[in-house]
Amino acid sequence: METQDYFKGLNLAITISAKDGEILYQNDSSIEVNGDARGRDLMGCHNPHSQKIIQHLLDDAATNVYTISKKGKKKLIYQTPWFEDDDKKVVGGLIEFSIVLPDDMPHYDRG
Repeated sequence: METQDYFKGLNLAITISAKDGEILYQNDSSIEVNGDARGRDLMGCHNPHSQKIIQHLLDDAATNVYTISKKGKKKLIYQTPWFEDDDKKVVGGLIEFSIVLPDDMPHYDRG
């Protein structure tokens, strides 16, 4: 049975790496934004400051969330570990979601 790539055509960039830093997966949007980095070392794609953050995420199973402006577009960057086990004790690597935020995006408070 062939596995379907559910992330392929999404209009957000998804990049998945292993704990050793190897980039395992990029969807089409990630390749369009970052170039085809599959098989490359994640650390080699980042400056020393970012490398420290990446190492912290891997070592401490932490999540890093922030917004950036790039080429006139505001983006949400969400970096979080994925786990090799159901108990969420063994970090397998990282997933990064990069989502363009519309200028007129509404915000709702729900409680």
